[in-house]
Amino acid sequence: VHSDSLLGEEAHVSQDLRLEVVSANSYVDEVLLIDRSVESAVEQLRPDFVVKGKEHENLPNPELEALRKYGGKLVFSSGEAVFSSIDLINMDFTGSDRIVTHPPNDFLTRHEINPIELASTVNKFPNLQVCVIGDLIVDEYLTCDPLGMSQEDPTIVVTPVDMQRFLGGSGIVAAHAAGLGARVHYLSVAGDDEIRQYAVEELESCGVTADVLRDDTRPTTLKQRFRADGTTLLRVSHLHQTSIDLSLQNQVFERFEQIVSECQLLVFSDFNYGCLPQALVERLVECAQAAGLIMAADSQCSSQIGDVSRFNGMDLLMPTEHEARVSLRNHQDGLVVLAEQLRTVSEAKNIILTLGAEGSLLHVHGEDGLLHTDRIPQLNSAPRDVIGAGDSHLITSAMAMSVGATGWEAAYLGAVAAAIQINRIGNIPITQSELINELK
Repeated sequence: VHSDSLLGEEAHVSQDLRLEVVSANSYVDEVLLIDRSVESAVEQLRPDFVVKGKEHENLPNPELEALRKYGGKLVFSSGEAVFSSIDLINMDFTGSDRIVTHPPNDFLTRHEINPIELASTVNKFPNLQVCVIGDLIVDEYLTCDPLGMSQEDPTIVVTPVDMQRFLGGSGIVAAHAAGLGARVHYLSVAGDDEIRQYAVEELESCGVTADVLRDDTRPTTLKQRFRADGTTLLRVSHLHQTSIDLSLQNQVFERFEQIVSECQLLVFSDFNYGCLPQALVERLVECAQAAGLIMAADSQCSSQIGDVSRFNGMDLLMPTEHEARVSLRNHQDGLVVLAEQLRTVSEAKNIILTLGAEGSLLHVHGEDGLLHTDRIPQLNSAPRDVIGAGDSHLITSAMAMSVGATGWEAAYLGAVAAAIQINRIGNIPITQSELINELK
């Protein structure tokens, strides 16, 4: 870490804080403060490797000559998140009823956040009218008893013993919003089948006003997960990915026009299954902007191609690292550069880049009006089922921003909601009381 005296006016963050941030990484054994040139430090310390961001590859690298003198190597890395299962195995199992047993105190201190005081933000959620638009999915978990290996071919044989269904996709985003206290209007398109009927009934039981248009050319998306002994053996997706026709697009837009004046927040939950063609997205965004709505979006592409940057002008954009790299076709640059590129291309105000077990990278506007970058680690040390973590994070952070929370406060509340979600099997709507309980 360069010292303040060496950086001079370029030291926008104090050396003490930079030392603290780097040393907080679990894979860092020792941090040194450098108060002389990089070349001199390399010649004295003689490291085997010097690692720099991929963006430095075509820039001057003064330490290269010093490395060559003794056989050291300069490595350029994109910083893509890679982590070992050993790190997860060695996590502390406290046995506590609390999920967030180790809050990120450094992060909270840096941004002057008192978790207990954030309860007042959550208590404002019932004042919100939220509209969620996107692809409806139903998740089906089939718990099986493994019988062994087939003698005819190398196939695992199981027998189903239980089946449970949960709302998924944009449906669970709407259900989370209702569970957190907001009044929610949900717009989507699904097949004219039993799965759609199940989803509508579940949404209405959660307090969501569900407006799910019928499309008899497609099935309602159903994702089956076959599980045995706590492990997913196989996933089967029943879906249709063609965009909805112009008539249905017009119907979705007309329904939104009827309620836009009542809403404060619009959330796009896109799974690239055809509910949100680009032409419809642009019409919805234009209408929402004219009405002064806060807007948030996520475009998931875990199993298919997607482009989260097509949601232009969002107040909050929340992709995974993979989704951001696919959208930008950038697999080289580091995470901070990646987040800034996505913000520039999409014209988003705030970016939360989710990194799986490594937590999330925040690229948000601070109270000083400038862009700042920070990181929140994953807050659940023993996740049971990571499905739906991003959905709960997205809607909670977006709702917090809508009631006046700072970007840092909104990101932390979203991380707490995600920790609650991954502590159970299947997508179950988070309640306001659950979230407040984790803040105490």
